[in-house]
Amino acid sequence: MKYVSIAAAAVFAGTAAQAEEVTFAPLVDARLRYEHVEQDGLPLTADAVTLRVRAGGEAKSGPWSAMVEGEGTLPFATGYNDGLNGKTGYPLVADPRNLELNRAQVRYTGGGVTATAGRQRIALADERFVGPAAFRQNEQTFDAVRGQWAGGRISADLTYAWSDRTVNGTRGTGARQTAVEGDNVFALLGYRTDLGTLAGFAYLIDQDEAAVQGYRPSSQTYGVRFAGSVDLRPGTKLGYTASWARQSDYHRNPNAYSADYWLGEATLATGGFNAALGYEVLGASSGAALTSVQTPLASFFRFNGWAGKFGTTPPDGLRDLYGTLGHAWKAAGPFDTVNLGATFHRFDSDRAGRHYGDELDLVVGARMGKAGASIRYAVYEADGFATDTDKLWLTLEWAL
Repeated sequence: MKYVSIAAAAVFAGTAAQAEEVTFAPLVDARLRYEHVEQDGLPLTADAVTLRVRAGGEAKSGPWSAMVEGEGTLPFATGYNDGLNGKTGYPLVADPRNLELNRAQVRYTGGGVTATAGRQRIALADERFVGPAAFRQNEQTFDAVRGQWAGGRISADLTYAWSDRTVNGTRGTGARQTAVEGDNVFALLGYRTDLGTLAGFAYLIDQDEAAVQGYRPSSQTYGVRFAGSVDLRPGTKLGYTASWARQSDYHRNPNAYSADYWLGEATLATGGFNAALGYEVLGASSGAALTSVQTPLASFFRFNGWAGKFGTTPPDGLRDLYGTLGHAWKAAGPFDTVNLGATFHRFDSDRAGRHYGDELDLVVGARMGKAGASIRYAVYEADGFATDTDKLWLTLEWAL
């Protein structure tokens, strides 16, 4: 990474020197969170209070920009298993103490082209296969070069990433590495229609670390996705998403497998109310461990329930039938926005006809200016997979 960044920085410096104006903007955002977890089968209850701060700046000159951002996470209450501290009697709250360089990138934007080099945040499509895992205090970023192009109805997005900087931070070790090296390639080609965008995608994920499950999360996934929306009448919008993909082993993965991924979702928004109904399938192959569809670089909190039971897809795969109801208010009292939401999940296996369990997720959130607050609650009731789990989050955040 350092050679790419140094070369790109030199180009930026030369360009900036010739430019008439260089602007600078500070970057600051902070989040204070209390997370409480009760999990059957463990003797202790987790209570984590953590403060995460990101700070840095971005300089721009014409089509060029350069950004540097640091990230620090400080635990104030440490009665939890952060994945690294050995407190295995507590449930896992994957927010360890951390101080690191979160992003350091140079970007060129012009003529429909955007090129980014360095340590960067990458969020592709709905973040099912590649995302920043933004819910965790330590963000997932990538050492990568990325090119994006859009012209008319066609768009293309191609990334080569040689390092995944995980949510484990700089103290990561063993199976929870600070960074996972590998030759990763992410490619999307889209065509925009009046009803939505049709995209073909390829995710070649190379988890080239023996300590990370013996290379078994490495996979190649090829598929298509269509997403769009239509106005049924003024103030009422119907959204829809459909996706299919085929995943198989890749690079050093010792498993030989192939499995299908499916997603169908419909959303409806009207008069402040919103609803969603979806069905997602992470298919299974033989029923052996890590031969079902895996998404190790995903933004996991967005999928399969907030209780976090399915970050690693079970050997028999996963079928998630879910529905959401919510309402949002604008200019509610002193707040700019207030929102309420509830989501129910029914989890089943893809093979062998097993019911894993059910989950209910609840949220209330509010924003006022640059500050936000939220309360979230998740309850997972096991029926054949994992154990009953309750989680509560109280969050305050502020961004410049």
